[in-house]
Amino acid sequence: MSLQLLDDIKSKARELKKTIVLPESNDERVLKAAEILTKENIASVITLGKEDTIRKDAEKLDVDLTGVRIIDPSISDKLSDFTNIYFNLRKHKGIKIEQARETIARDLFFGAMMVREKMADGSVAGSTASTADVMRAGIQCVGIPEGISIVSSFFLMIFPDKTFSFADCAVVPNPDAKQLADIAISTADNHRKLTEQEPFVAMLSFSTKGSATHEDVDKVIESTKIVKKKRPDIKIDGELQFDAAIIESIGQRKAPGSTVAGRANVLIFPDLDAGNIGYKIAQRLGGAEAIGPLVQGLNKPCFDLSRGCSVEDIVNTAAICMLMS
Repeated sequence: MSLQLLDDIKSKARELKKTIVLPESNDERVLKAAEILTKENIASVITLGKEDTIRKDAEKLDVDLTGVRIIDPSISDKLSDFTNIYFNLRKHKGIKIEQARETIARDLFFGAMMVREKMADGSVAGSTASTADVMRAGIQCVGIPEGISIVSSFFLMIFPDKTFSFADCAVVPNPDAKQLADIAISTADNHRKLTEQEPFVAMLSFSTKGSATHEDVDKVIESTKIVKKKRPDIKIDGELQFDAAIIESIGQRKAPGSTVAGRANVLIFPDLDAGNIGYKIAQRLGGAEAIGPLVQGLNKPCFDLSRGCSVEDIVNTAAICMLMS
């Protein structure tokens, strides 16, 4: 697997002819990505904000927004409907109708409600907003399906000769064993969907097969057992150290007989510290193309971006969003 994967994903997205909403029109990267997505027919694009401002900003940037739909939430004929829907979703929390209207008028929430109401197939945001704000809009508007215990994220980490999925690197600080198991299951399924490869899932730790004892290791062992019971079709092993997971000779020595050791393409980190540090080392020192974070566990995709993202990152993430919608 190589960088050809991204071209394949974009090609599949073109065939689907779906619609993406990019709420953060105040970011020049978003406007540039909207132009590329539209001109390359990867998706139909909606962006949110005051049209005059957006047009002026685009002109200054020499960005052509022909074909991009612009909606101003504050004057949209959907604002009242969305306000009532959101109010009914959140009234058990004590929200007032005025608060609901103020919230829905915000670009992140209006965009997420468009996804809920099938006006868009997915949303991509976070170039200026925090992960917490993006996730809050997705969870409160789009919602979580039955049977999922946690909303999490993964990164596609693309090297010249292999593609990995890393999770969770952006959302869940310290998952318990059950949550970690659900993260592993979601990531395995999405890895297969996007790469068309069979997932080999390594539950990472500082220990391999009892080389160390600690409550953190116990969590990883318990999580691995939960996945094996819940989804016996998934090839998974743990606890495994990183080198045992990806290097065949070390895997054979440290975990003889394992079907995953030395072959892993899905790496599940025990907590957010490890996951976030791990993906950034792979990206910045290892030269991997990092695509994500790709949010998983919502009814429909509302993806979060790193605030350090590039225009290309937004385009790639939007294309993947269309495949997962």
